[in-house]
Amino acid sequence: MNTDFIQKIGQIGVPVKDLERAIHFYKDQLNLPLLFNTDTMAFFECNGLRLLLSLPEKDEFANASSVIYFQVDQIKNTYEKFLRDGVTFIDEPHLVAKMGQTETWMTFFKDTEGNTHALMSEVHAQ
Repeated sequence: MNTDFIQKIGQIGVPVKDLERAIHFYKDQLNLPLLFNTDTMAFFECNGLRLLLSLPEKDEFANASSVIYFQVDQIKNTYEKFLRDGVTFIDEPHLVAKMGQTETWMTFFKDTEGNTHALMSEVHAQ
């Protein structure tokens, strides 16, 4: 990859309607470390990638975000824990692709702001 221009994704922004509610969800239900927050933004750490929750500055930025795929080791265990913690899932963990000896599993969920995200896990096929 030519790294003279884009080197990596440094931050992902997610628009929110209620910042306090969203902070609670990402911090207490998804267990992401809160770096800091202001009146209109909150920053979380996700293994070297910063997640920014923000109140939209203008109406045209108030749309739902792109899907964020959170990598996890044990998708079924994480799903069960998050389910107990009140995360609203759209489906259950399921196989989406098999490439050689690697299976990719996913499950999709909604955050408190109506954004759809996913848990994903790549496991060795049995």
